[in-house]
Amino acid sequence: MASRALISVWDKEGIEDLGAALSDMGWEILSTGGTSRRLREAGIEVIDVSEATGHPEVFDGRVKTLHPAVHGGILVRRDREDDMETLEQLGYGTIDLVCVNLYPFEATAARDPPASDAELIEMIDIGGPTMVRSAAKNHSDVIILTGPEQYGPAIAALAESGGDPSGVGLSARRELALSAYQSTSAYDSAVSNELERRFSTRHVPSEIHISSGEGTPLRYGENPHQPASFYPAAGGSHGLGMAVQHGGKPLSFNNYLDLDGALRLARNLMHSCSDHSHGCVVIKHTNPCGAATDESQEAAWNNALASDPESAFGCVIAFTKKVEADTAKAIGDHFFECMIAPGYEQEALDILSEKKNRRMLTLESMEPREDEVRVRQVDGGWLAQVQGPPAVDWDEAECVTERKMDSHDMALARFGSAILSEVKSNAILLVSKSEGGCCTVGVGPGQTSRVEAVRIAARRAGERAEGSMMVSDAFFPFRDGIDSANEIGVVSVVQPGGSVRDQESIDAANEHGMSMLFTGTRLFLH
Repeated sequence: MASRALISVWDKEGIEDLGAALSDMGWEILSTGGTSRRLREAGIEVIDVSEATGHPEVFDGRVKTLHPAVHGGILVRRDREDDMETLEQLGYGTIDLVCVNLYPFEATAARDPPASDAELIEMIDIGGPTMVRSAAKNHSDVIILTGPEQYGPAIAALAESGGDPSGVGLSARRELALSAYQSTSAYDSAVSNELERRFSTRHVPSEIHISSGEGTPLRYGENPHQPASFYPAAGGSHGLGMAVQHGGKPLSFNNYLDLDGALRLARNLMHSCSDHSHGCVVIKHTNPCGAATDESQEAAWNNALASDPESAFGCVIAFTKKVEADTAKAIGDHFFECMIAPGYEQEALDILSEKKNRRMLTLESMEPREDEVRVRQVDGGWLAQVQGPPAVDWDEAECVTERKMDSHDMALARFGSAILSEVKSNAILLVSKSEGGCCTVGVGPGQTSRVEAVRIAARRAGERAEGSMMVSDAFFPFRDGIDSANEIGVVSVVQPGGSVRDQESIDAANEHGMSMLFTGTRLFLH
């Protein structure tokens, strides 16, 4: 009896070659709907699944392969006499290869404008995943193919054995089965996540289902003894998984962490600042050491670097707009690990590439940041929260001091909050207006004492602290932070408020002739 393959795919790339190769090796081919038409158009003899089942496709194709003739042929155990006798009694034949890929649920879910619920539901594949799971379960007897990249190796292996299915050995079958279950797992996760988004009113999901594309091994993790990989989000259309690298050695685990921080900050600036402004962010060890906006991209870079040029050695840089040649010239020989931007002028890329081992990444789909559910693993579980640009209601922010803030101060406060939200707590940020925008002048990240964070920001700012605005991610429990700020020349303070000692801080600000804004929004980043 001839070996039989069942081919039923949405993505029809490569099926003519697969079908022709199997047919030339004497295989019978079962198929359905559009796949069978495509194969016949290529001159390949095909048996309709409905002929094998004795049952027509019904309900617009909702039911076509859900039949014992199909699943009996896939799941029968060839080494069990009773199984084979039962199959013969039923009048069914074995199926030795299953080639299936699934309806494009993720692509439909990602459409803009969004697909209707009814259209999306029709993209939930039933028969496809069922066949994939059946074939993968019985992989010792059945070859399961779920992607065009698998067709060539399978054809080559079968050709070596003269078309005998045994040409695909157990090791290869196991790899194919694993890939098959990974594909159905990712598919189910995509369906679950999208239906949760559409059907549930929860801010965070009731369950977390994470799926990814194939991991890319990294040189090592945070340290040389730690193995590591990067896994792009399955079906993702944005973020680091979509970035294109230009030159340099492969990215490391730490590079990805810093790039993530740089990208979040750049997208914060795109959300909070003028579309006409250039934004630049300089990251070191996941914390910003400098950031700036300016009408000139070169000035934005110069001001961001000036915030802490010492820490910026070996940094990661992000720009919110295409990198210009003048900016690349201004960067010069400055040592940085990576850069990410929506694009590069060719001259800029040529200049930046002159230094060996620099990694420049293009992310064309860089968009202003929006709220999203972000997940972190902890020992024994996961945490999830909604995270996005600073959720400050600026219309409700209150200036609580005798000295008031004007529109320029408010613009600076918005800039400072956009940066501060990505500085590890306890965090203090010193910001100032520049000739063409806003810039950081001192960053005090990740301290157990808020007043110590003030001192660190002050040391890094030096004389540039004079006339600056201090932005805090949480309230001041004592007035010492305000007093310390006054000593270095700070003239205004932005903080959430909410301490039982708020009045002490207000009194201190009034004594020093400072303005103080209460935003009502804490911006911790642990």
